[in-house]
Amino acid sequence: MRMPPGQNQSWVSEFILLGFSSDPTTNRILFIAFLLLYLSSVLGNGLIVTLICLDMHLHTPMYFFLCILSLLDMGSVTTTMPQMLVHLLAQSQTISFAGCWLQMYMFGALGLTESIFFVVMAYDRYVAICYPLRYTVILSWGLCTRLSAGTWACGFFFSLIHTFFTMRLPYCGPNMVNHYLCEGPSVRSLACMDTNLIAMVDLVISVFMVVAPLSLIVASYICIAQAILKIKSMQPRCKAFSVCASHLTVVTFFYAPATYIYIRPNSSYSPEQDKQISLFYNVFTALLNPVVYSLRNKDIKRAFLKVMQRNRLAW
Repeated sequence: MRMPPGQNQSWVSEFILLGFSSDPTTNRILFIAFLLLYLSSVLGNGLIVTLICLDMHLHTPMYFFLCILSLLDMGSVTTTMPQMLVHLLAQSQTISFAGCWLQMYMFGALGLTESIFFVVMAYDRYVAICYPLRYTVILSWGLCTRLSAGTWACGFFFSLIHTFFTMRLPYCGPNMVNHYLCEGPSVRSLACMDTNLIAMVDLVISVFMVVAPLSLIVASYICIAQAILKIKSMQPRCKAFSVCASHLTVVTFFYAPATYIYIRPNSSYSPEQDKQISLFYNVFTALLNPVVYSLRNKDIKRAFLKVMQRNRLAW
């Protein structure tokens, strides 16, 4: 569909998401695997949110932030996975231009929010370990709310800039996106004009939203490590290292693939590789969070057993 002269709108009215395979048998196997991953992610993160809301002992800044992280992960996988599951079984893999715009915006907004939110969680650990006696004074509920609201506002604002610049490009065909979702670099590669300027805008956003947060997290954990090494008792030291290890594991799985995809030259763009790598910070990170934070956390286990006992008594 050609755009009328003088109007700044796309020539393409819909995109085709190629996904992972065109073979029906392979797609059915992938459907079962991704359905299990999606349900596990949603149920695992949903369980964490439920336990934190129900148990008064978990109403602390650390678990408040963990609850928000779980909500972000549920939102992120729900933005992409249901549609991918439908496309694995359906004859048509099309998505409207408006649908692609919305998916790109929401996926970017939740991803960028999570990227900044990891800094907030690192700050929480820094205060808890370096200033344990002043923890609740420094991290008051007012500050926790403002930090959380600020991360959401930044994430949604910068995603709007990224999506606006990407989707206002002229797309005159082809319209086949070699990906399972409308992600910026994959869609931008179809534009029928030079995209170096847009790539530079994305690089600037990535520096502010990925490199800067990652640098702050590294700086926080250097201070945390120094504080932990000063602890003479072995048990508190091991407990502090255990809590920090959980956070660092999730951070690594999120930032490593995101940094590769968004902070690199256009010349190294590889669609097949991007599809596989994006699964890590979209699907596997969301699945990893409840596993890491619940299996290694005695408070979450205790809250779960308490809820189970309550249900057993109710029956």
